[in-house]
Amino acid sequence: MRRRRLTVQALAERTGIRTPRIRAFVEDGASGPVHPTEPELAELAGALGLPLPDVLHAARVLGKALA
Repeated sequence: MRRRRLTVQALAERTGIRTPRIRAFVEDGASGPVHPTEPELAELAGALGLPLPDVLHAARVLGKALA
């Protein structure tokens, strides 16, 4: 299986999410001060080819673990 590499800019163009927000998600992860909204998670899941229920579940689990 061949993997594609997406830059932050390419992901922003594909999803409509602003580049600084995506960069914050990538750099800080779940423990960072900027958390993606549910619609942003849906956009990111679609752009990355990930199953939305898994992404939403992971975001909820990580959010609860950090709270």
